[in-house]
Amino acid sequence: MPLPPRTDRDGKSIKNRILLTIPEDEFMSLRPLLEEVEMPQYKIFYDQGEKIANAYFPNEGMVSLVVLVHDGRSVEVGITGCEGVVGAPLAFGFENAPMRAIMQIRGRGLRIPSSALEETFDRSPNLKLLIERYVMMQQLQVAQLAACNRLHDMDQRLARWLLMCQDRIDSENLPLTHEFLAQMLGSGRPTVTIAAGVLERAGLIENTRGSLKILNRKRLEDAACECYRVIQNYNGSFSLM
Repeated sequence: MPLPPRTDRDGKSIKNRILLTIPEDEFMSLRPLLEEVEMPQYKIFYDQGEKIANAYFPNEGMVSLVVLVHDGRSVEVGITGCEGVVGAPLAFGFENAPMRAIMQIRGRGLRIPSSALEETFDRSPNLKLLIERYVMMQQLQVAQLAACNRLHDMDQRLARWLLMCQDRIDSENLPLTHEFLAQMLGSGRPTVTIAAGVLERAGLIENTRGSLKILNRKRLEDAACECYRVIQNYNGSFSLM
């Protein structure tokens, strides 16, 4: 069923699925508190262990959720686009972030102070329930990604990750460097470059300076590990309401 059109307080179209799904009375209560903001690439919304000052409902672009370790290495454990919210731990009463949230592909979204969102939960039970369900779906993805990172080859993991990115930005062009891909996949840059070369020689992607282009979506799905289809099944069975 198509979601009803809605606009923010400035009259601009909203694409975030959570904001489009909540009941009208809850949305109208929340609407004056939402401020449209630019979400530039590599913006860090909050860092691991820091207090979550604001929550964000993306309209466009993609956010990575990243776990950091003491030696400076990192690995991505989840991604969020217009289907979700950045700052979801607030729905469970957590004020400090369990991981870093960084804007990976630039876009726009709606920002709300964490204190205002927490106060809204008291009169918006459906909003709180939607965010809780979204977090549950993300936890299923985290479990699958943990298995993926341990068991599957880098070219399979890279194919899976590129497909997940495209699902959220609906574009063949992904403005991502090999260095950043290595950080997200918890690997070294040379390993990612070799894996990208495998996919490029197969005619699935094209490497350009600072970006990748998906040339053959169907064959890229065939090249990805089974985890992509498992995660797609999680997303397909996830009902916002």
